[in-house]
Amino acid sequence: MTLNPRLVKESFSIIEPVADKAAAYFYGRLFAENPHLRGMFPPAMDAQRDRLFSALTRIAWSVDSPESMRSFLSQLGRDHRKYGVVAEHYTAIGSALLATVRRFAADIWNAEIEAAWVSAYTAAANLMIESAEADAGVSPAWWLAEVTDHERRHDDIAVLTLRPTQRLPYTPGQYVNVQTARWPRVWRTYSIANAPRPDNTIRLHVRSVPGGWVSTTLIRDTRIGDTLMLGPPMGTMAAPARSVRDMLFVAGGTGLAPLKAIIEQVIDSGRRPTMHLLYGARTSAELYDLPDLIRMESAFPWLRVLPVVSDEPGYEGMRGRLPDVTRRFHSWTEHEVYVCGPPSMVTETVRNLQADGVPPARIHRDVLHGEP
Repeated sequence: MTLNPRLVKESFSIIEPVADKAAAYFYGRLFAENPHLRGMFPPAMDAQRDRLFSALTRIAWSVDSPESMRSFLSQLGRDHRKYGVVAEHYTAIGSALLATVRRFAADIWNAEIEAAWVSAYTAAANLMIESAEADAGVSPAWWLAEVTDHERRHDDIAVLTLRPTQRLPYTPGQYVNVQTARWPRVWRTYSIANAPRPDNTIRLHVRSVPGGWVSTTLIRDTRIGDTLMLGPPMGTMAAPARSVRDMLFVAGGTGLAPLKAIIEQVIDSGRRPTMHLLYGARTSAELYDLPDLIRMESAFPWLRVLPVVSDEPGYEGMRGRLPDVTRRFHSWTEHEVYVCGPPSMVTETVRNLQADGVPPARIHRDVLHGEP
């Protein structure tokens, strides 16, 4: 069976505008045909539907980029182990997915398009299954981690220090999914905010959002000594191993976390690139990690930390929106650039940097997705 990326992309483009309806239909079909699978998913499905379509979008538009697909799907396959997903489940998921695409692309559907989707899904599922089976022999499906410190930095921001009971192998810039005892089967994504340490501890920067089950629990109800569950590290926003370029980091809110981990890694590596960190928040009180960043800046002369505040007229430092502030400096075209924060900020910042001549290959991005 031959993979046909063009047909997959053309048919998927019809589904994208009705993503919510398509995702709801997919899960309705999946649970109607396989009611025993419902218990593997969280009680509220909003975030799950968003994650499904986000993954499906990435797969559909990267289907003709084998290396990119392999990295993403391998991580996804390993991550799905924490839900209890095994090889047999992929058949049920594939059947529901095919029924969904067939329904929402009905106007153009034909045997050739169906064959293209079957081929694409089969290749993706096989890669995920192989990755999960290989990982099962060397890593747990999830890690237990004890909360060893809990600092409330702002009304809705906390920094948690965790010590996994087993070594957690990760690359600075990656994130983990977190589950609390209060909300079984509800996983939320948080970036790791430090480079690997000898004591195996990691730090998470958590901001609560209205109605956020896990974030609110982590900030208001979690105590030192509590135990959390962590999924395997994921994500590809890492520093190039041998790059000698200077570096620009643009962090919005708790988007600072993975960028701080990368900065720590560079400092520990012995390399001496010039690093600029634009660290933005709405108010100065929300610059929750500024004292530690100033300490890092004092110890490493090649790092310059530039706090930016957008919604506090009386602030005496740099004011403005991060996407606009990046344009107040000299050209960043020769830098490796890392951007993380709210989706709209990341998108606009990346667009401005590209318009100013920064090659897309040198822009590394990550997006923070809030809870429903």
